Amino acid sequence: MLQRILALIHKEFLALLKDPKSRTVLIVPPLIQLLVFGYAASFDLKQIHYAVYNEDRGVTSRELMARFTGAPSFRQVAEIRSEAEIAPLVDARDVLVTIHLGPRFGADLEAGRPAPLQVIIDGRNSNTAMIALNYVRSVVDRFNDDWIAARGLRGPPARIEVRDWFNPNLESRWFFIPGIIGMLTLMVTMLVTALTVAREREQGTFDQLLVTPLRPAEILIGKTVPGLVIGIIQATVILLIATQWFEVPFMGRLSVFYGGLILFLLSGVGTGLLISALSATQQQGLLGAFLFMVPAVILSGFATPIANMPQLVQLFTYLDPLRYFLIILRKVFLEGAGFDILLDQFWPMALIGAGTMLLAGWLFRHRMY
Repeated sequence: MLQRILALIHKEFLALLKDPKSRTVLIVPPLIQLLVFGYAASFDLKQIHYAVYNEDRGVTSRELMARFTGAPSFRQVAEIRSEAEIAPLVDARDVLVTIHLGPRFGADLEAGRPAPLQVIIDGRNSNTAMIALNYVRSVVDRFNDDWIAARGLRGPPARIEVRDWFNPNLESRWFFIPGIIGMLTLMVTMLVTALTVAREREQGTFDQLLVTPLRPAEILIGKTVPGLVIGIIQATVILLIATQWFEVPFMGRLSVFYGGLILFLLSGVGTGLLISALSATQQQGLLGAFLFMVPAVILSGFATPIANMPQLVQLFTYLDPLRYFLIILRKVFLEGAGFDILLDQFWPMALIGAGTMLLAGWLFRHRMY
């Protein structure tokens, strides 16, 4: 039996690696997507274009504006002379933020009175607007702290001191890139396995496979192993790029990472084989894989928190293996979590993997005989 399975595994690897198109699909798209996501998928704003409408012109207002000029995330693109100039700049998307200081800004501060500061933000992209507002608020807060300290004034009764654990600089790349490992690994594994049986049916070699001494369970194992091996190799390459190129810290143990990866790949391979067993052509297998992938990524919490989804939708996320693997990835990378903490994420993936593999095996027997 072992020799028969090894022969089938060898055949599957030859079918994948000797085809130039298959080699391209396995290597080029994942690397391109990793680089694109690594640099583009970020909540950080590097260049906030802003305009200044300063009616005060005093030393205090210029000192505050100097804080924005020196901040690396801000870039001044216009200086406004009248209120009528604000709307055209915002409408044309030339500026994201407009900072307006009234004529008595400095005088009010010197007299110990509150000095209003108006911030006008383009709110068409609400997420970007909120991030920009937080950046402005942080600059103003530092200015207020320095003002109070320099004059020996009493600060506010309650004061927030922020310490960011696990991600001290709040780099959104540290959050996204571990998730990309799961997403790209699932995508390639699904494509490899979802097309395997459909390709043989389309090429007419599936009937030849049926007359061999291979049993349905042996065919299932022989088509599972290549997907697992390719997934492990690809995840390892992406892990090295994430830690060495993008410098995302890896605080946990490799044994935890690979333990979660194998269970995740089993669930992905099982789903791919299930789709492949139901597909008569490669086109159907490809469409089936994407039909699964898109909801799997959306429901996994890759970009949006699961807690923000409607209660009914949250129930469907429990069937998504990517949901559990993303938690494992981020906890292993940033928190150094071990098996004891992540046990409640391991066993659901094991159940999903076992269920999909059993169902795929039943479909193999059902479609073969």
